[in-house]
Amino acid sequence: MDEFILELSGLSKTYPTPTGDYRAVENVSLKVRTCELVSIMGHPGCGKSTLLGMVAGLTASTCGMVLVDGQERRGAGPDRMVVFQNDALLPWLTAEGNLLLAIEGARTHGSDRFVLRNQTQAQAKIRAGRYLDLVGAGHAANRYPGELSSGLKQRIAIARGLALDPRVLLLDEPLGALDAITREDLQDHLLAIWPQVATTSLLVTHEIDEAILLSDRIVMLSDGPAATIQAIFDAPFPRPRTREMVFESPEYYTLRNRIIKHLYGEPAAQQGKPGDARAA
Repeated sequence: MDEFILELSGLSKTYPTPTGDYRAVENVSLKVRTCELVSIMGHPGCGKSTLLGMVAGLTASTCGMVLVDGQERRGAGPDRMVVFQNDALLPWLTAEGNLLLAIEGARTHGSDRFVLRNQTQAQAKIRAGRYLDLVGAGHAANRYPGELSSGLKQRIAIARGLALDPRVLLLDEPLGALDAITREDLQDHLLAIWPQVATTSLLVTHEIDEAILLSDRIVMLSDGPAATIQAIFDAPFPRPRTREMVFESPEYYTLRNRIIKHLYGEPAAQQGKPGDARAA
């Protein structure tokens, strides 16, 4: 039987405006399995980030519930860590210092994770170093964000999220601000380390190929207002997986065509090979 870590039940968000209420998201229900990565896709402005914000507890829902391990969650907490498109690193702290601050904050402000609750300072330092190494940023542990490339800073932001051992990792277009080469490199790195982290995750992305490459399922939101789940596609690629395994599979073309047809109402038979499609 499936074990569901995260459950969204009838989540809705309405904003008051001078001309009346605006229903941004309406009646979104979804269950996410243990260690599953689910992508959220849809046209710009359809409420993807609003939905993620409600899951994170950063945006109050108008109605509905977010449940983690079967317990309702209200407000933000270290059990749901967010990695934003902007790395959000504190510029006056080193890479290691940014992770240590997050670990200490989770330890002292309500984390129910045993691995964090009992961390000594020395253990926290070891933990920070381990996750920086995991994402390929260990050599930058003592450097400040202003000294680092955008790709390296985003690796550190991902390491910070993973280091807190969250029940759910929320990724709000974490690679969206990177150039194409850096983005693909980091996608490949995430695929490589996934067997070691396998954290239940929600990923907001506009990139079709990124969703196919990284996800177990892809959730399509309808256009707003009152955006809701319109379709869910399974990604039929076993883990561990590689870019070559996915993009050389006939199932990749089938899935990509289905997503494009859903988004644009057109077949994608002439969209080209995977190498041409990565910026779709």
